[in-house]
Amino acid sequence: MTVQEAHPHWIELEGAVNARAVVPGVLLRSDNLQALSARDIEHLLADHRLQVVIDLRTEVELVLEGPGPLTADARIRIEHHSLYPSHGNTDLDAETIKPGTSPWGRDQHDEFPGERPVVRSYLSYMHARPDSVVASVREIARADGAVLVHCAAGKDRTGTVVALALDAAGVSREVIVADYLVSTERIVQIIERLRSSETYRAELEGHDPYDHAPVPGTMERVLEYVDKHHGGAAAWLLRHGLSEDDLALLRERLR
Repeated sequence: MTVQEAHPHWIELEGAVNARAVVPGVLLRSDNLQALSARDIEHLLADHRLQVVIDLRTEVELVLEGPGPLTADARIRIEHHSLYPSHGNTDLDAETIKPGTSPWGRDQHDEFPGERPVVRSYLSYMHARPDSVVASVREIARADGAVLVHCAAGKDRTGTVVALALDAAGVSREVIVADYLVSTERIVQIIERLRSSETYRAELEGHDPYDHAPVPGTMERVLEYVDKHHGGAAAWLLRHGLSEDDLALLRERLR
């Protein structure tokens, strides 16, 4: 299977609105999976070969949202890899979390002056949690079936991890950027769905959904920065713990 170059391969689910196959049967991405129905789960397993779920949400989100329907399904392995600091900033101890707690905590992207806020945010994931980024890419490389990457909206944290994996695999920038921008097609549904949860409502109430849509130039700039300062996504991943064997597997699975 190959990366979807022309049109997004949407996965129509009852409990998610931003689910799609980047590489059918290999790499899937989605918004929050908390509301998946039994039919959704069987569809992902039977038709999309789902094996591993990479959950990029913070500990705050996990506690406030509670266990989702996939946690009880032994056929699916769930790996949590938050892209926010694990202590002292955003991922709070479970005992301190209560409704109204920010799902993301304080901004953490002061390390990239001169860059636009959204670019700084995406680069900060790599700066704060290289362990989580590498672990996520390693899962994508090593799985036999499909790996589904998700966060809350399925566009920022998910978009960054997916873009780095695709770039390291040698997928064209045009395809990577197109995949990132596809979430704009469903941004109204994405934001409406997040507003329906007490976890995210206060952060999003009164916002125009399109203020949260992916913007052209964003992912291009992130990858340009990684090229200039780190020698590209593959070099960055190798420097932070991905093995050459895993990189070879990643390229075999995603190209």
